[in-house]
Amino acid sequence: MRYDLLLQSLTPGAPFDSARVESLLVARGAKARPDGGHVWQLESGDVEIHPLREGGQWIATEVRVPLSDRADLLREVLTKGLVLAAEAEVRFFDPQLGRELSRQAEDAVTEQYLRTARYASDTLGVSEAMPMPAATETEGFQPTTKLALGVLGFFVLLYLLVNWMGDQLAGG
Repeated sequence: MRYDLLLQSLTPGAPFDSARVESLLVARGAKARPDGGHVWQLESGDVEIHPLREGGQWIATEVRVPLSDRADLLREVLTKGLVLAAEAEVRFFDPQLGRELSRQAEDAVTEQYLRTARYASDTLGVSEAMPMPAATETEGFQPTTKLALGVLGFFVLLYLLVNWMGDQLAGG
């Protein structure tokens, strides 16, 4: 799981200067991968950089930030990505928030990133995203669940018994 950000042309629909963005990334230490993407090694960790193509045309560059319970890497990506975007004359965009990024958006992006990481951890069970709480009981139901099921079973049996007795008295 990851949190994606985009480097894209300043004007939606305008041609994207992928060569300029790619050369600036390489100048900042991004290493080429066999699949056509790059790995950008930052102080807080690595992010993947991949071309985003539509109809065979390169329309943006994806910056894939791995999910974590800490936002250090994301903050570093935001800082360095904004500088890169300004130098490449492209915009840095967050598709999750649906808006262009700026230094003022750091708190909103960080909040959305951490919310996404918690969702991945809680719902999808992605343990790399956030630490999962340790299970307190390894097998069986919790005592309150056992009690609730027992009470429910008792009332179901009582209902069936009363219906059977009613049928016996009416038929009998």
